[in-house]
Amino acid sequence: MQRRRITVFGATGSIGENTIDLLTRQGGADSYDVVALSGGRNVKRLAEQAIALKADLAVTAFDDCLDDLRAALAGSGVEAAAGQAALIEAAARPADWIMSAIVGFAGLAPGLKALEHGTTLALANKESLVAAGPLLLGAAAKHGARVLPVDSEHSAVFQALVGEDMAAVERVIITASGGAFRDWPIEDLAKATPEQASSHPNWAMGQRITIDSASMFNKGMELIETKEYFGIAPSKIEALVHPESLIHAMVGYRDGAIMAHVGPHDMRHAIGYALNWPERAALPVERLDLAKIGQMTFRPACETRWPALRIAREVMEAGGYAGAAFNAGKEAALDAFLAREIGFTQMSDVVAAVLDRLSADAGLMKSDLSLEKVLHVDHLAREEAARIVRSLQH
Repeated sequence: MQRRRITVFGATGSIGENTIDLLTRQGGADSYDVVALSGGRNVKRLAEQAIALKADLAVTAFDDCLDDLRAALAGSGVEAAAGQAALIEAAARPADWIMSAIVGFAGLAPGLKALEHGTTLALANKESLVAAGPLLLGAAAKHGARVLPVDSEHSAVFQALVGEDMAAVERVIITASGGAFRDWPIEDLAKATPEQASSHPNWAMGQRITIDSASMFNKGMELIETKEYFGIAPSKIEALVHPESLIHAMVGYRDGAIMAHVGPHDMRHAIGYALNWPERAALPVERLDLAKIGQMTFRPACETRWPALRIAREVMEAGGYAGAAFNAGKEAALDAFLAREIGFTQMSDVVAAVLDRLSADAGLMKSDLSLEKVLHVDHLAREEAARIVRSLQH
């Protein structure tokens, strides 16, 4: 049997580390041909991974880290490269299975390039579907490629749909932990600090995604992803706060049945499902003791407390380039919050204002999707967000 060729973009992040863990447990370099790994500034860890898996290439996203990466790889036979062009070149190298776990908008272009090989793209990069869902899925269809979801919520929906007729789907319910401030009085949210927003009640994640969880922008993006990936009408997509975070998503059918995906807080399940699909392989994840858990609770996802959900619904209805503007505005607003230029609740104000101002140009926002125009809208939205942030400071 031919060994699968594997590439992992974002190898040193949490999704990437879990992917490397599973590859290693399933034989590592003895079982897979690792084409390329990419990472950020943690070149020491990237080099360790590349050497252990005998990768052909290791790429750091930052040009100024190239010398350190080369030094860390000295004598290993692993090629070193840096920068966006190197990421695209890595994506152009044929592979059978590619993990797309680069954080942020930067993950879109390598994902699009990888699909040209008719490969399987395991997608953990939310921004690709939010900013350019039809473009990404259209590229997959054109090249006979496959996109498998790695977000735990969308992997859960994907699994709940196995063997089912999409015409029988009545609703899709995406669950949310509620984030750091789910129990705070709503009037206190405006005073929340970056440090407070960076502490998740259920698990440890990177700072940006943890704050996105607190603001529910993360969940808003997942609502948009659901619409784009599964082609489900926005009116059929719901968000539900589930503090225990054991049910990742549910699919309701027209006969009243609801299929729920239940699992532990471990991304290796969704990653492992995508890695081994269409088979189910043994995975090193906790087996839940439901009697010990005892109960699970649910709350409405209030759009007054979390306006990001309302904005996401407006984006789903608008279509076109609204997702690209939403994502760029969100990233810029988060940067401003981390820099203490705006308050926690002002992030949603910034994103809403960005969408309002860019949507005035209907010719731009409704034109045919292309990577060049997505990049243009991303740039315009970030510029607009910066102007709005400045205005809020006066």
